[in-house]
Amino acid sequence: MFLHLGGDVVVLKKEVIAILNIRAGQAAVTKEFIKTAGDEGFIKNIYAKDREKSFVVTNREIYMSPISCSTLKKRADDIFEL
Repeated sequence: MFLHLGGDVVVLKKEVIAILNIRAGQAAVTKEFIKTAGDEGFIKNIYAKDREKSFVVTNREIYMSPISCSTLKKRADDIFEL
């Protein structure tokens, strides 16, 4: 099943590793992870900078999403696996 992250971006639910609040990025280790991922081109901004509320780590990329992590979790939980 798919998870809508905002804008025109959807990812396979099984590819999602973590959905984190953007404030979690304030920890030193997370800042380093995000900086390294950005330097290597793995970060995709879905909307304009400074509108991010969460970041979604997948096995391919990291998406900066304007949708809160609680809303993304609800969307993920509402998807029924067949």
